[in-house]
Amino acid sequence: MQTLRTTSLQVRDNQLWILDQQALPQQQNWLPAADVDALVSHIHALRVRGAPLIGLSASLLLALLAEHGMPQPELAQALETLRAARPTAVNLMNNLDRMKLALGQRDFVSALSREALRLVAEDKQLCDNIARAGSALVTPGSRILTHCNTGGLATAGVGTALGVIAHAHQQGKVSHVWVDETRPLLQGGRLTAWELGELGIPYQLITDSMAASLMARKQVDAVWVGADRIAANGDVANKIGTYSLAVLAHYHNIPFYVAAPHTTLDMQCPNGDAIPIEQRAASEVTGVAGSFGSVQWAPEDARVYNPAFDVTPAALISAWVLDTGVVTPENFPAEAGA
Repeated sequence: MQTLRTTSLQVRDNQLWILDQQALPQQQNWLPAADVDALVSHIHALRVRGAPLIGLSASLLLALLAEHGMPQPELAQALETLRAARPTAVNLMNNLDRMKLALGQRDFVSALSREALRLVAEDKQLCDNIARAGSALVTPGSRILTHCNTGGLATAGVGTALGVIAHAHQQGKVSHVWVDETRPLLQGGRLTAWELGELGIPYQLITDSMAASLMARKQVDAVWVGADRIAANGDVANKIGTYSLAVLAHYHNIPFYVAAPHTTLDMQCPNGDAIPIEQRAASEVTGVAGSFGSVQWAPEDARVYNPAFDVTPAALISAWVLDTGVVTPENFPAEAGA
């Protein structure tokens, strides 16, 4: 396969490498993902994260394994193992459905490689389309609140919600960005803050519980988030805490926008209740661990509820900004590609 590099993925020397997003922003480490077990481990540990990026990394790995000589039956098994690595993000399933079709072709090795590279190129274009469509909704001087990480670290391109913010900032329409820390693993505090700093966009970091006070003081003009899955009725699964922001924005009459590629739509999923929600380790709540070691602040026997995602009802969403354009509540799902 040809050499390839995005913000978070590399293919070089016929091997897949991923930027360790757990180590950011202090360290920029590239780790190998030589086999399925390694990539699944990276996904579970959130070293690889972001719905589009997870799907792309799985697709590239399958293509590389085929080029290394893995036979079709083993590739089919590898595909299903990767499919189960992240239950909430539908991009992974959509990408692997396309890779499965390529695997069924006579020259499956070349077909897998072409399809994986096509998916990367498509994601870059999807991000650009989302950024252009979404920036039209940003009013001059906007103070935007965002949640989780939706930039180039999570995609092959400029990102989804953060791509919109970056594009609008280039147009001189963004005056400030409020960045939620975002559990799990403080992805907003570590990743979004770093990306905004690299882009030269003014921001301030806040805890997930501070948004209400900012909205009450009229310091937020719009909320922009991404999505891991959009159900057929418009309900959205996204990082835990998104639903809280939607409720707050609704109460304070603040627009709440969801930016995502059409590959995040799951028209086979009737509503948010049908979206599987990943549960994460209790240790992420009872303490913290990193290169500095580990600290436990909760009692050793504390019981923990730690979902990685929540579901925002369609009724709380002002618009879905897709690569195909802006979809308003009265036009969903007709204009969303249903």
